[in-house]
Amino acid sequence: MGSDPALEISRDELRDRIDELTVVEALPRPAFRRLHLPSAVNIPKSEVAALAPDLLPELDAEIVVYCGSWLCRSSDRVADKLRHLGYTNVRVYRGGKLDWRRAGLPTVRST
Repeated sequence: MGSDPALEISRDELRDRIDELTVVEALPRPAFRRLHLPSAVNIPKSEVAALAPDLLPELDAEIVVYCGSWLCRSSDRVADKLRHLGYTNVRVYRGGKLDWRRAGLPTVRST
């Protein structure tokens, strides 16, 4: 499912719209705490069913899922699980944190 270009979002669109999207990092908690995109919430692939209802209360919200880089497929797995739970507008940011950082865009460290 994640390989459909219509289900992906470009870095430029994400950068321009980040404040109006719900951004989800699919990596484990330690990686999220170390560095994540601004306003992102952390939903590791093994915790989607447990965390999504509280962190993502609106099934029709525009959600963007990302992980570490183009090679990481956790974002696809989380996006697929969210769709299975009834979320209707889920896209994947394929480049992930690596692409975001290489473009010099801001990241956040959790304390």
